[in-house]
Amino acid sequence: MSTAVLEKTKVQSRNVRDTLKGIMPPFTMPFDKRGDVVFSAIKEQVDFAVDQGVDGIVVGGSTGEGHTLGADEFTKVMRTSYDALAGRKPFVAGLIVQSTREAIERIRALRDLDIAALQITPVHYLFKPSAENTVEHFRAIYEETGIPILIYNVIPWNYLSVELMLRVMREVPGVVGMKQSSGDLKSVSDLMGAVAPNNVVLTGIDALLYPSFALGAHGAISALTAALPGTCVKLFKAVQAKDHDTALDIHNKLNKLWNVLRHDNLPACVKYIQHRQGLPLFQPRAPMDDVSDEQKKVIDQALKSIGI
Repeated sequence: MSTAVLEKTKVQSRNVRDTLKGIMPPFTMPFDKRGDVVFSAIKEQVDFAVDQGVDGIVVGGSTGEGHTLGADEFTKVMRTSYDALAGRKPFVAGLIVQSTREAIERIRALRDLDIAALQITPVHYLFKPSAENTVEHFRAIYEETGIPILIYNVIPWNYLSVELMLRVMREVPGVVGMKQSSGDLKSVSDLMGAVAPNNVVLTGIDALLYPSFALGAHGAISALTAALPGTCVKLFKAVQAKDHDTALDIHNKLNKLWNVLRHDNLPACVKYIQHRQGLPLFQPRAPMDDVSDEQKKVIDQALKSIGI
């Protein structure tokens, strides 16, 4: 690793918890009926989140259907979103790719952007790399880009253990934290007890945002934070203020909504919830199902208890 990258790593490790914290919603991709990105709609969605007090924006995550974006689309989406955010909040770029080489190539096209962090999944198609090669995957990306990395721990085929994530962060200082998903609250608890002081633990467990925050998670990147950013901001602030009565009330309302959302077309459901708050209604990219009339009905009913 070069001296310049080492020095940058030292600076990042000092301020990462000030930058990557709180509610950081994953941007949903505005696709039209043909599956084309509606680039003109990106700024309105970014403004929607910022106006509700979020702490950052994540582009290219699962809720944002980042796995469906081609290389050229990825670059244009990232640049358009970055320009729309205009430095108002930290910008996180999501990478859901199948090789170290592809990850590096995609970020090379964004070298001139001030990216706060990269949210990167382990590779996830069929073949599972060893623990050593997983460490080297993240090391190679960081050494090439010099951008802080969050491990996006969500892939069932290659779900990283707490021990392996701690090892990656210990051996690759540029890996500054993780987003822990898949409903695994115990791993959040274990991480909070073992993580280094300069690393961050973010939750992606929508049904358990409140207990994750109560355990000390530094923030959240999840579908509900995109669907209801203002409500999630209130929840996070309530826990920070130790107002657990308010936090539990918000949790119960969010849980009712979560229980009626289908995971198979979750991004489409999130877009519908955003639409109910004034944004244009966009479609998921094929072959994902759009929101059915029956889904809309149960979502609307759950939203009433939240005041929407």
